[in-house]
Amino acid sequence: MITGQVNVRKILILGAGKFGLKAAKTARRRWPGSEILVVDQDVQACREVEKQQFKVVCEPGVIYLARKMQEPNRPDWVVPCIPVHVACEWIKQCLAPRYRVEILPVPRDVAGMLPNTMNGTDGALYMSNADFICPDNCMEPDDICTYTGKPRPRIMHQVLAAIDYENYKSVVLKSRQIGPGVGGYRSKDLLCVLDQSLDAGSPILLSTACKCHGVMHCLKIISKVQPFLVTRDAGSL
Repeated sequence: MITGQVNVRKILILGAGKFGLKAAKTARRRWPGSEILVVDQDVQACREVEKQQFKVVCEPGVIYLARKMQEPNRPDWVVPCIPVHVACEWIKQCLAPRYRVEILPVPRDVAGMLPNTMNGTDGALYMSNADFICPDNCMEPDDICTYTGKPRPRIMHQVLAAIDYENYKSVVLKSRQIGPGVGGYRSKDLLCVLDQSLDAGSPILLSTACKCHGVMHCLKIISKVQPFLVTRDAGSL
């Protein structure tokens, strides 16, 4: 969990459902002077959050995020509360004009390195230290599990970052808690993940993870732009 004095001016929350509203309330308590914006494509959900005196934008969250991240006044923090791997969908959205992003199956050997895995939709692989339902108010202590009281068996984002498998490059976006049961990441970390993905030159194991849980997609980024070839007229040779 984020500790100490952290200057947060702008917080973007993707999703206006139960978890998005919880995130907005948590952020308002922790940083009362910050600008909190909740984005969701569901009109009714937006109206419910607006009743709680939060600013809302009724638009698909990833599309809004892709546009906002190109602006100078981008948010300091992004809190994903929608049922997609936001980093993966955001990268696809950002690269669409010049690149084709293919979703590949996560290699079985990689999945075998990770605890309590579960396949999701669209090639997602979920992993967790827990084989139980975590409490909603978990504070993510440094050393122990809130539920079991035992030492945490591993720090998930570190395990994912350390994966070394064939020609795959592991790229990890670290999620940090802004409050009990509410996680997000800095926008500058999101941009860093985009740069790492473009520089990889090989299939990418893209993960978002906190200390205990994570989600992974395997991506291949292919340029749509054909290389420029310099040719000569045969008569000039």
